[in-house]
Amino acid sequence: MANTPQAKKRIRRNERRTVINKNRVSQIRTKIKSVEAALEAGDKAAATTALAAVQPELARGVARGVFHKNTASRKFSRLTKRVAALG
Repeated sequence: MANTPQAKKRIRRNERRTVINKNRVSQIRTKIKSVEAALEAGDKAAATTALAAVQPELARGVARGVFHKNTASRKFSRLTKRVAALG
């Protein structure tokens, strides 16, 4: 249990940040799903535009500390490889 005022403040702050970070992760996952949906449909043009929207979101997630840098890199690399394979 938090006893000091600073510890109590950190708990309040962490609760607010958790909500914000969950929203960020959700937004990124939604954009990734849009790429995967375009891949399933076989629409390379839609997949390419969706991939272009995912890349800055993943980078922003890394900058905000929501994702590890290597995780974002791996996700983007795998999506890029799948889009390129549509040919």
